Amino acid sequence: MESLGDTLWDVVICGTGLQQSLLALALSRSDKKILHLDPNDFYGGAEAAFSLQDAESWAARVATGTGGLFRSASIVRPEDATGSTSRAYSLALAPKLIHARSALLSQLVSSRAYRQVEFLAVGSFHIFKPSQDPVQPSSLARIPSTREEVFSTSAVSTKAKRLLMKFLKFVLNYESSPQLDLWQQHADAPLTQLLQQEFKVDSELQAYIVTLTLSLDGKITTRDGLAVIRRHLSSMGVYGPGFAALYPKWGGLSEIAQVSCRAGAVGGAVYMLGTGIKAMEKVGEETELQLTSGDKVKTRLLVQADDNPSGQTETGISRLVAVIASPLTSQFEASVEGAPRPAVTITAFPAGSLSTTSGKASEYPVYLSAHSSDTGECPLGQSVLYLTTLSIPDAKDILQQALNAFRGVSGDDQALQVLYQLQYEQLSGSKTIQTDGSTITLPTPSLSLSLEDSILGPVHEAWEKVMGDAAVEAEYMAFSDREGVMDDDDVYDE
Repeated sequence: MESLGDTLWDVVICGTGLQQSLLALALSRSDKKILHLDPNDFYGGAEAAFSLQDAESWAARVATGTGGLFRSASIVRPEDATGSTSRAYSLALAPKLIHARSALLSQLVSSRAYRQVEFLAVGSFHIFKPSQDPVQPSSLARIPSTREEVFSTSAVSTKAKRLLMKFLKFVLNYESSPQLDLWQQHADAPLTQLLQQEFKVDSELQAYIVTLTLSLDGKITTRDGLAVIRRHLSSMGVYGPGFAALYPKWGGLSEIAQVSCRAGAVGGAVYMLGTGIKAMEKVGEETELQLTSGDKVKTRLLVQADDNPSGQTETGISRLVAVIASPLTSQFEASVEGAPRPAVTITAFPAGSLSTTSGKASEYPVYLSAHSSDTGECPLGQSVLYLTTLSIPDAKDILQQALNAFRGVSGDDQALQVLYQLQYEQLSGSKTIQTDGSTITLPTPSLSLSLEDSILGPVHEAWEKVMGDAAVEAEYMAFSDREGVMDDDDVYDE
């Protein structure tokens, strides 16, 4: 058997984040010689999922300043909390929902990788309504996003229903005239400007609509906002009634990354966890890599991720992951007859709806993604709450206030005991792929709460670079079934 150094690799992929792993999947039938490394001892990179023990090890590493895109990680376990074993949990670093019309789902189907991933329904979107009267408690209102939900909801007035219905109809055909002429003059302005000036929507209904975009700052542009909302509306009912998005079981995107890496391994790729690149040197047409394992390898191409951007400190998100001792039964109810029971629901806390302990109003929205034990991320009878907001000095306090507010309005009778909390910040970085000779650097992971199709472009570009002239005739991410695997008639490519 040849040693690593005896082989001239067509490509060395460093990192097992989602993009690198999808590249491994795309190359899994190419007969290329692929060496796939990861300096971490776990799969998934910034999209990893951790047991409690692994989360503690990761947080300790982040605390030393070697966490790459992450910083300020801390763990709190209440003294009176009683939980299950560490391995009973799979806490996701990047819990993104995937709309049914996502290009990723189409690629997972055409590549046959979908058979290895179990997808669960993402249920209703809710919005937090703080109390305006000492007599009236705070509450959650479901955001209607279909014709049936608009007519049946009691959360908005009759007038607001008419305005909302008018806007939803507009969005479905917003790229055609006369709709196109109406919004283009507001294209680069906040979506709220279009809603206020053209649809006469008040601030409360504006918050409902903007929540569907999952905008981190609440100031999404009209151009981007209409595209996101249209994707949400057009995704409704694609894979079943009552839901527009899916979530992969066992840790979200981490599961897709691992499935993609398994496909790479089946295709002949060599995998080495806990091994990074110590140094590199250009030798003629090839690149020689000194690995942290002590091995030296030569490769025609190197694909890596920009997962440690220098000087990137201004833009980022703060996250709070909380395990609670409740199944949150009222949260995970089917919204329409015949719909599957959702495993994930979304709650938005609009800007200004929360206050810090010092009384300062929240500047940006907070989004809470509630996950039931059906996700495989916690034991039966518990739930995991993922809270996210933009990183500002008060973010940690605001996230804690959002958690407390949710515990007060969740609709469950029992007290929601917090068993475990993990907090951290994640930085952003480059948004475009960089090519420097034989080295390809993929952009840093997006901080968005839903998976964006734009993350797939750099993967395809890297695939073309690795494939060279063969990319002209090869069909990207479209594979026939391997021998012994039967086709599934009930799964189809939208």
